[in-house]
Amino acid sequence: MISAEDLEQPIIRGKTLSARNEGDMMTVIDAGEYGLLVTDEPVAHGGTGRGPSPLQTVLGALCGCESVTFNRTATDFEFDYDGIDFEAAFTIDVRGRLGVRGVRQHFQTIRLQATVYTSESQDRLRQVVAETEARCPVFNLIQDAGVKLEVLWLQKPHRDD
Repeated sequence: MISAEDLEQPIIRGKTLSARNEGDMMTVIDAGEYGLLVTDEPVAHGGTGRGPSPLQTVLGALCGCESVTFNRTATDFEFDYDGIDFEAAFTIDVRGRLGVRGVRQHFQTIRLQATVYTSESQDRLRQVVAETEARCPVFNLIQDAGVKLEVLWLQKPHRDD
């Protein structure tokens, strides 16, 4: 258990991975005990289509990080929920990737919709969401990069499936 006194000093953790590219668009990422990941580009963009694009992977990391952070925050707030479904989309101005200076190479916008399955009140959900967004590393990385980030948190009592 971490005490309040422990939080007065930095608690630094690190993770590593390795990645290999064979001179094409596909990169195989070895996350050690967590297995292999592949990023690629669609065939129409010069890739082999064997994996999501790096930007799609970042969007997936946002959903995963929000999930982990929400779970930890929900535990801290004793908030009961049965899961979250995410839908995410992004836009980019491809001119930046094509070398046009002054055009941002990364996301222009990200839209994220998170549906939380819970019977808790809207007010309690808002509290957990506010704390989740304050704590989430990927959310804050994207926000700090100046990306227009639109997040809609919805609530449903049960999954429809």
